Amino acid sequence: MKKEEKAKIIDSLCEQLLAKPHLYVTDITGMNAAATSNLRRSCFRNGVKLIMVKNTLLVKAMEKTGVDYSELMPVLKGTTAIMLSDVNKAPASVIKEFRKRSEMPKLKGAYVEESFYLGDESLDALVQIKSKNELIGEIVTLLQSPLQNVLGALESAPGTVAGLVKTLSERPE
Repeated sequence: MKKEEKAKIIDSLCEQLLAKPHLYVTDITGMNAAATSNLRRSCFRNGVKLIMVKNTLLVKAMEKTGVDYSELMPVLKGTTAIMLSDVNKAPASVIKEFRKRSEMPKLKGAYVEESFYLGDESLDALVQIKSKNELIGEIVTLLQSPLQNVLGALESAPGTVAGLVKTLSERPE
């Protein structure tokens, strides 16, 4: 491969790494063409981009992004496929679902929510991570609950509220 071709690939990888905040590094060694095709389809359905990469080109692209991927560098050995996504746990869910039928793909490491996860044993933790929108929804629900209790109490005792308002309005300042 010529130097110009490598530079184009590195630039393309760099753009893709910057476009998607969540990176999973996987090993799909030993998967036949049919299984790989099924994995690609599953990734596409879940908004995950699957790319086969050369480790040296990936390292150069990672360095070019300006993001510190140093903790992932040791796992970049052997055959590597990366999974990129906007949703933090989407690639982990795809892998977990796919692994019900096969041993592959294996998770080498991941960079999710500005944290590193190394090794296949961290797959379960990655599946459990909540997205930003899920966390915001939980916080809103938690904040609504006390407010709903107060409003319910006020509505159930209208005479008490009127007396409270009258007392507060008659109070000297």
